[in-house]
Amino acid sequence: MNLDLTWRLLKGGGRRGLLGTWLTLAAVAVSTALLLFAVAANFAFAARGDRGAWRTPVPAEGRPAVAVEAARFDFVRDQAITVVDLAALGQAAPAPPGMPRFPKPGETWLSPALAELARTLPAGELAARWPRQAGVLGDEALVHPDELVAVVGRAPDDPEMTAARSEDWIAGRPPTKVADLRGRTSEDSEAYQVLTLIASVLMVVPLLVFGGAAARLTVARRDQRLAALRLVGATPGQVVGMTVAEAVIVAFAGAVAGVAAYALALPLLARIPMAGGPWYAGDLWPGLLVVAGTLVAVPLLVGLSAVAGLRRVVVSPLGVAKRETPPALRFFRVLALLAALAAVPVLGMGVSAGVIAAVIALVFLCINLVGPWVVALVGRIAAATARRPARLLAARRLMDDPRSAWRTVSGVALTGFVAGFIGLLSPGAFSGDAGPPQLRLAVPAGQTAEVAGQARERLERAGVTATVAESKKTVVAALGSSADAAGVDRARTALAGLVPGHTASTEADDQRFGLQILADVRVGTVVVLSVSFLVAIASAGITAASSILDRRQTYALLRLAGTPLEVLDRARRAETLLPLAVMGGGAIAVGMICAVPLMMGAMNATGAITLLACVVLGFGGVVGAGALSRPLLRSVTADPAPRPD
Repeated sequence: MNLDLTWRLLKGGGRRGLLGTWLTLAAVAVSTALLLFAVAANFAFAARGDRGAWRTPVPAEGRPAVAVEAARFDFVRDQAITVVDLAALGQAAPAPPGMPRFPKPGETWLSPALAELARTLPAGELAARWPRQAGVLGDEALVHPDELVAVVGRAPDDPEMTAARSEDWIAGRPPTKVADLRGRTSEDSEAYQVLTLIASVLMVVPLLVFGGAAARLTVARRDQRLAALRLVGATPGQVVGMTVAEAVIVAFAGAVAGVAAYALALPLLARIPMAGGPWYAGDLWPGLLVVAGTLVAVPLLVGLSAVAGLRRVVVSPLGVAKRETPPALRFFRVLALLAALAAVPVLGMGVSAGVIAAVIALVFLCINLVGPWVVALVGRIAAATARRPARLLAARRLMDDPRSAWRTVSGVALTGFVAGFIGLLSPGAFSGDAGPPQLRLAVPAGQTAEVAGQARERLERAGVTATVAESKKTVVAALGSSADAAGVDRARTALAGLVPGHTASTEADDQRFGLQILADVRVGTVVVLSVSFLVAIASAGITAASSILDRRQTYALLRLAGTPLEVLDRARRAETLLPLAVMGGGAIAVGMICAVPLMMGAMNATGAITLLACVVLGFGGVVGAGALSRPLLRSVTADPAPRPD
């Protein structure tokens, strides 16, 4: 009976009642789709790490060794190439990932993107580095579809497998005897997974808050309806059952819509470049188990949030029916935030990524907890200082229902925390040499003169004009000022294999990994802020429309009393912008406080611009979202007569 009555009330709520239901469904769909994206990013980086693990050899350490493995980096057209050297020790060497067999000495297997470059570019710029190309690597060997990888077969006594290597990231990993090719996740991959976990927390917490707030949309209308049912004899259990049923039905439909929207967006999301290239779409799909868990967890969260607001209806339905003001919020909310901030200094003490994520999430949730208390305080101050009707109406609204007012601005306020945190951590740019390109080649001590002579001969045969100089452990080939990317690659190819285990590199190559991290942090910043702003703007627009539906009788009566529509609209803007200015600024400050223990160096111009852009976009987005609901305000005030919903 409860389920049948709930379904009838949902269908019979009238046009505006159904609009409130659609708003809740839309809010749940948006939060579900973005929640899947935030969670799937962690699975995607883990999948990348697993596919690239075979290139980080694990020493045999007492077990029978089957192969010798080494890895280093080469370059072409300002792109890094991962070169893996493999030498079999006997007949038991397993086939590497993405290959049908172990490579024979002298053979080279190229990734599809590198093979395409080798076909496109002149042989003297790339293909001549690996004259015996035996095949193309499969996806199992690649971190991302556009990755440049070369797997070279060697003999165990090949100089590439026995020579000592310099200690830098270009030299890669020295030759290592391995018992298998499973390897381990590289430090670079682990660093990306840590950054992704922190970014996920910055996205997930606002999404959970938004999803919980979705259950409270049109809450006043529902409370009035349930209070009336209580007064005519419905038991507390029936009221709770109908509330849970209504919330879960709408939330489940929204969650299904969100999963469908995420699935449709996968091809576009896969194009986002990160850690050197785009994604395999399968990496961004979290799997059926996670999707099923989401379809259960999201409706459960919405149902629990809806039940949490029923205490007044169950205990005092007459008070709800008479529109009595709810009790004031307690100061313990502020104490909870202060306690969470007291844990922030530990973030700079080398703690694990899980602790960092937990502390950030705790502060995040405490901001959401203290928000309604601050809104009520702002309302009291605004009421005491009001000089115009619109400001007084806004102040009374903030005092009477601070929770509802907070739901309208919570998305942007929490985005302010993200902006403050990211803005303070935004890295600066690297400085590089703007002069003519110079290729540097590390040389074992005592061999620089011999290697320099060979380098001159090779460059001359390749038709490359260069001045070769030598130092104690380095040979430098200075190319002419007119040298372009093709000329640099011809010089690289000419010098390839001159010093076993080493690659000729420019100063830009030496900085490439740092530049890649910098570029990825910037892309991650854009992604996190985009998700946060999408949630914030959607939250502001949906809750603004829902608030009008909740208070349509009040608005209509004010219009009957002679209040101009413009005054009501200004009051709506004021009740949004007043708490937003206070909580938005406070959230930015709290985000910066949380970032201080993690930052290295002073704040740079990029971070300042990020903060300024977030403030402008946040306020503009909320004002714009509120303006979109102005036609609805005009509609509900045009007919003040009672309606059946």
